[in-house]
Amino acid sequence: MAKTGGRPRSLDMRQVINAILYITVSGIQWRMLPREYPNWKSVYHYFRLWQQDGTWKRLHDTLRAQVRRQAGRHKHPTAGSLDSQSVKRSAIHGPHGFDAGKKIDGRKRHILVDTMGLVLAVLVTSASVSDPAGARLLLRQLDGVGKKLRLIWVDGTYRGSLITWVAAHFRFCLAPVLRPFRAKGFVLLPKRWVVERTFAWFIIHRRLSRDFEVLPVTSEAFIHIAMIRLMLRRLA
Repeated sequence: MAKTGGRPRSLDMRQVINAILYITVSGIQWRMLPREYPNWKSVYHYFRLWQQDGTWKRLHDTLRAQVRRQAGRHKHPTAGSLDSQSVKRSAIHGPHGFDAGKKIDGRKRHILVDTMGLVLAVLVTSASVSDPAGARLLLRQLDGVGKKLRLIWVDGTYRGSLITWVAAHFRFCLAPVLRPFRAKGFVLLPKRWVVERTFAWFIIHRRLSRDFEVLPVTSEAFIHIAMIRLMLRRLA
Protein backbone atom coordinates (compact mmCIF):
# COMPACT_ATOMS: atom_id res chain seq x y z
CA MET A 1 0.00 0.00 0.00
CA ALA A 2 1.32 3.44 -0.92
CA LYS A 3 2.09 5.86 1.90
CA THR A 4 -0.36 8.69 2.50
CA GLY A 5 0.73 12.17 1.49
CA GLY A 6 3.42 13.15 -1.00
CA ARG A 7 3.30 12.76 -4.75
CA PRO A 8 1.51 9.79 -6.37
CA ARG A 9 3.51 6.60 -6.82
CA SER A 10 5.07 6.39 -10.29
CA LEU A 11 6.41 2.83 -10.09
CA ASP A 12 4.48 -0.14 -11.46
CA MET A 13 4.55 -2.43 -8.42
CA ARG A 14 3.78 -5.49 -10.57
CA GLN A 15 7.01 -4.78 -12.43
CA VAL A 16 8.88 -4.40 -9.14
CA ILE A 17 7.72 -7.88 -8.10
CA ASN A 18 8.61 -9.28 -11.53
CA ALA A 19 12.09 -7.75 -11.24
CA ILE A 20 12.70 -9.36 -7.84
CA LEU A 21 11.53 -12.74 -9.17
CA TYR A 22 13.83 -12.26 -12.19
CA ILE A 23 16.82 -11.68 -9.94
CA THR A 24 15.92 -14.74 -7.84
CA VAL A 25 15.73 -17.01 -10.88
CA SER A 26 18.62 -15.58 -12.90
CA GLY A 27 21.01 -14.90 -10.02
CA ILE A 28 22.30 -11.64 -11.52
CA GLN A 29 23.56 -8.67 -9.56
CA TRP A 30 21.07 -5.92 -8.75
CA ARG A 31 22.91 -3.47 -11.03
CA MET A 32 22.54 -5.85 -13.98
CA LEU A 33 18.73 -5.71 -13.94
CA PRO A 34 17.46 -5.30 -17.55
CA ARG A 35 16.11 -1.91 -18.55
CA GLU A 36 12.55 -3.14 -19.10
CA TYR A 37 12.26 -3.31 -15.32
CA PRO A 38 12.24 -0.32 -12.95
CA ASN A 39 15.53 1.20 -11.80
CA TRP A 40 17.48 -1.37 -9.75
CA LYS A 41 17.80 1.01 -6.79
CA SER A 42 14.01 1.28 -6.54
CA VAL A 43 13.59 -2.49 -6.86
CA TYR A 44 16.23 -3.12 -4.18
CA HIS A 45 14.58 -0.55 -1.91
CA TYR A 46 11.29 -2.46 -1.93
CA PHE A 47 13.05 -5.81 -1.57
CA ARG A 48 14.80 -4.59 1.59
CA LEU A 49 11.69 -2.84 2.90
CA TRP A 50 9.56 -5.97 2.55
CA GLN A 51 12.29 -8.08 4.07
CA GLN A 52 12.62 -5.87 7.14
CA ASP A 53 8.88 -5.51 7.82
CA GLY A 54 8.21 -9.23 7.32
CA THR A 55 6.15 -8.89 4.13
CA TRP A 56 7.94 -11.72 2.31
CA LYS A 57 7.29 -14.18 5.13
CA ARG A 58 3.64 -13.14 5.53
CA LEU A 59 3.04 -13.47 1.79
CA HIS A 60 4.82 -16.83 1.77
CA ASP A 61 2.73 -18.18 4.68
CA THR A 62 -0.53 -16.93 3.11
CA LEU A 63 0.24 -18.64 -0.20
CA ARG A 64 1.25 -21.86 1.56
CA ALA A 65 -2.13 -21.98 3.29
CA GLN A 66 -3.86 -21.47 -0.09
CA VAL A 67 -1.84 -24.22 -1.77
CA ARG A 68 -2.65 -26.64 1.04
CA ARG A 69 -6.36 -25.80 0.86
CA GLN A 70 -6.28 -26.28 -2.92
CA ALA A 71 -4.88 -29.77 -2.27
CA GLY A 72 -7.70 -30.48 0.19
CA ARG A 73 -5.57 -30.15 3.32
CA HIS A 74 -5.81 -28.05 6.46
CA LYS A 75 -3.62 -24.96 6.41
CA HIS A 76 -1.78 -26.20 9.52
CA PRO A 77 0.07 -29.49 8.90
CA THR A 78 0.35 -32.27 11.48
CA ALA A 79 3.57 -33.78 10.12
CA GLY A 80 6.74 -32.50 8.53
CA SER A 81 10.38 -33.15 7.77
CA LEU A 82 13.49 -31.36 9.03
CA ASP A 83 16.92 -31.20 7.41
CA SER A 84 19.81 -28.91 6.52
CA GLN A 85 21.76 -28.03 3.39
CA SER A 86 25.29 -26.64 3.34
CA VAL A 87 26.08 -24.33 0.42
CA LYS A 88 29.25 -22.58 -0.66
CA ARG A 89 29.53 -18.83 -0.16
CA SER A 90 30.57 -16.21 -2.67
CA ALA A 91 33.46 -13.80 -2.17
CA ILE A 92 31.13 -11.34 -0.45
CA HIS A 93 31.92 -10.83 3.23
CA GLY A 94 29.49 -11.93 5.91
CA PRO A 95 29.00 -14.55 8.63
CA HIS A 96 30.15 -17.96 7.42
CA GLY A 97 31.87 -21.12 8.66
CA PHE A 98 33.27 -24.48 7.63
CA ASP A 99 31.18 -27.64 7.54
CA ALA A 100 33.71 -30.36 8.36
CA GLY A 101 31.34 -33.12 7.29
CA LYS A 102 30.56 -31.74 3.83
CA LYS A 103 33.92 -29.95 3.46
CA ILE A 104 32.13 -26.72 2.56
CA ASP A 105 33.04 -23.16 3.55
CA GLY A 106 29.81 -21.23 3.56
CA ARG A 107 26.40 -21.31 5.16
CA LYS A 108 23.84 -23.87 6.20
CA ARG A 109 20.11 -23.74 5.45
CA HIS A 110 17.96 -25.38 8.10
CA ILE A 111 14.39 -25.95 6.91
CA LEU A 112 11.21 -27.57 8.17
CA VAL A 113 8.74 -28.59 5.46
CA ASP A 114 5.29 -30.16 5.41
CA THR A 115 4.45 -33.44 3.64
CA MET A 116 4.00 -31.51 0.36
CA GLY A 117 7.50 -30.08 0.59
CA LEU A 118 6.30 -26.55 1.35
CA VAL A 119 8.53 -24.60 3.73
CA LEU A 120 7.16 -24.07 7.24
CA ALA A 121 10.27 -22.47 8.73
CA VAL A 122 13.75 -21.56 7.54
CA LEU A 123 16.92 -20.48 9.30
CA VAL A 124 20.28 -19.67 7.67
CA THR A 125 23.42 -19.98 9.80
CA SER A 126 27.12 -20.38 9.22
CA ALA A 127 28.00 -23.86 7.92
CA SER A 128 29.91 -24.59 11.12
CA VAL A 129 26.66 -24.79 13.14
CA SER A 130 25.79 -28.44 13.72
CA ASP A 131 22.48 -29.87 12.55
CA PRO A 132 21.13 -30.44 16.11
CA ALA A 133 22.14 -26.91 17.17
CA GLY A 134 20.53 -25.43 14.08
CA ALA A 135 17.38 -27.48 14.69
CA ARG A 136 17.09 -26.08 18.22
CA LEU A 137 17.37 -22.52 16.90
CA LEU A 138 14.84 -23.21 14.14
CA LEU A 139 12.26 -24.89 16.36
CA ARG A 140 12.49 -22.13 18.97
CA GLN A 141 11.27 -19.61 16.40
CA LEU A 142 8.27 -21.66 15.24
CA ASP A 143 5.14 -19.54 15.34
CA GLY A 144 1.51 -20.54 14.86
CA VAL A 145 2.36 -22.67 11.84
CA GLY A 146 3.55 -25.42 14.18
CA LYS A 147 0.59 -25.52 16.53
CA LYS A 148 -0.85 -28.74 15.02
CA LEU A 149 2.48 -30.47 14.37
CA ARG A 150 2.73 -33.87 16.02
CA LEU A 151 5.50 -35.65 14.08
CA ILE A 152 8.68 -34.51 12.33
CA TRP A 153 10.82 -36.94 10.35
CA VAL A 154 14.59 -36.43 10.57
CA ASP A 155 17.75 -38.30 9.63
CA GLY A 156 20.19 -39.96 12.01
CA THR A 157 22.12 -36.73 12.61
CA TYR A 158 19.30 -35.46 14.82
CA ARG A 159 19.30 -38.38 17.25
CA GLY A 160 20.48 -38.18 20.84
CA SER A 161 19.73 -35.38 23.28
CA LEU A 162 17.81 -33.38 20.66
CA ILE A 163 14.96 -35.91 20.66
CA THR A 164 14.67 -35.63 24.46
CA TRP A 165 14.83 -31.83 24.30
CA VAL A 166 12.05 -31.66 21.69
CA ALA A 167 9.83 -34.03 23.68
CA ALA A 168 10.26 -31.82 26.76
CA HIS A 169 9.52 -28.50 25.04
CA PHE A 170 7.02 -29.22 22.25
CA ARG A 171 3.90 -31.24 21.51
CA PHE A 172 5.48 -32.94 18.52
CA CYS A 173 8.23 -35.53 18.47
CA LEU A 174 11.15 -36.34 16.18
CA ALA A 175 11.10 -39.63 14.27
CA PRO A 176 14.50 -40.62 12.79
CA VAL A 177 14.35 -42.31 9.39
CA LEU A 178 17.60 -44.23 9.05
CA ARG A 179 19.43 -45.49 6.02
CA PRO A 180 19.19 -49.31 5.71
CA PHE A 181 22.14 -51.11 7.27
CA ARG A 182 24.88 -51.96 4.75
CA ALA A 183 23.02 -50.22 1.93
CA LYS A 184 25.22 -49.02 -0.92
CA GLY A 185 24.66 -46.15 -3.31
CA PHE A 186 21.52 -44.02 -3.46
CA VAL A 187 18.61 -45.13 -1.27
CA LEU A 188 15.22 -43.41 -1.36
CA LEU A 189 14.25 -42.96 2.28
CA PRO A 190 10.51 -42.94 3.02
CA LYS A 191 9.09 -39.59 4.19
CA ARG A 192 12.55 -38.00 4.14
CA TRP A 193 12.73 -37.60 0.34
CA VAL A 194 10.24 -34.71 0.48
CA VAL A 195 12.64 -32.28 2.14
CA GLU A 196 15.40 -33.28 -0.29
CA ARG A 197 13.10 -32.36 -3.16
CA THR A 198 12.57 -28.95 -1.58
CA PHE A 199 16.33 -28.37 -1.56
CA ALA A 200 16.31 -29.27 -5.27
CA TRP A 201 13.64 -26.61 -5.81
CA PHE A 202 15.98 -24.07 -4.25
CA ILE A 203 18.77 -24.85 -6.69
CA ILE A 204 16.47 -24.20 -9.68
CA HIS A 205 16.87 -20.55 -8.67
CA ARG A 206 20.40 -19.42 -9.45
CA ARG A 207 20.39 -16.88 -6.64
CA LEU A 208 20.26 -19.89 -4.29
CA SER A 209 22.85 -22.02 -6.12
CA ARG A 210 25.28 -20.72 -3.50
CA ASP A 211 25.04 -18.00 -0.84
CA PHE A 212 25.66 -14.57 -2.38
CA GLU A 213 24.27 -12.49 0.48
CA VAL A 214 26.09 -10.47 3.14
CA LEU A 215 23.44 -11.17 5.79
CA PRO A 216 21.84 -14.56 6.55
CA VAL A 217 18.41 -12.89 6.85
CA THR A 218 18.71 -11.81 3.21
CA SER A 219 19.33 -15.44 2.25
CA GLU A 220 16.18 -16.40 4.16
CA ALA A 221 14.22 -13.74 2.23
CA PHE A 222 15.34 -15.17 -1.12
CA ILE A 223 14.29 -18.65 0.00
CA HIS A 224 10.83 -17.30 0.80
CA ILE A 225 10.71 -15.54 -2.59
CA ALA A 226 11.73 -18.72 -4.42
CA MET A 227 8.94 -20.64 -2.69
CA ILE A 228 6.49 -17.79 -3.38
CA ARG A 229 7.28 -18.16 -7.10
CA LEU A 230 6.72 -21.92 -7.02
CA MET A 231 3.46 -21.64 -5.09
CA LEU A 232 2.10 -18.92 -7.40
CA ARG A 233 2.73 -21.23 -10.36
CA ARG A 234 0.78 -23.99 -8.60
CA LEU A 235 -2.15 -21.72 -7.82
CA ALA A 236 -2.19 -20.37 -11.38
